[in-house]
Amino acid sequence: MKLFLLLGIINGFIAVALGAFGAHGLEGKITEKAIATWEKAVQYQMFHTVALLATGFLLAKYQVTSISMAGWFFLAGIILFSGSLYIYSTTAIKTFALITPLGGVAFLVGWVLLGYAIMKFS
Repeated sequence: MKLFLLLGIINGFIAVALGAFGAHGLEGKITEKAIATWEKAVQYQMFHTVALLATGFLLAKYQVTSISMAGWFFLAGIILFSGSLYIYSTTAIKTFALITPLGGVAFLVGWVLLGYAIMKFS
């Protein structure tokens, strides 16, 4: 439980810091399209930061393996989806854009696992 809460807190901090860096530090240094890509990475990181926090709170009440697995998939999604977009937007190396869908799939699996867990104990 505490691990996912801590991961959520860390990712929330990082998302805010990277959002500010994108808005102030990258302005004029990368294209508007790249800035939009950066912002998309920040948005998805923050959305799934909330999912990590929810995972931690749910684990405090329900010790269900699929909840824990969902948390790990959310974290993997943040790393693969947002991480690849951060790198792609600043380097324009297309290989990183090819990694992004894997992160999206990880997010989807996390949500399915969380839904399964909810159905299991409700």
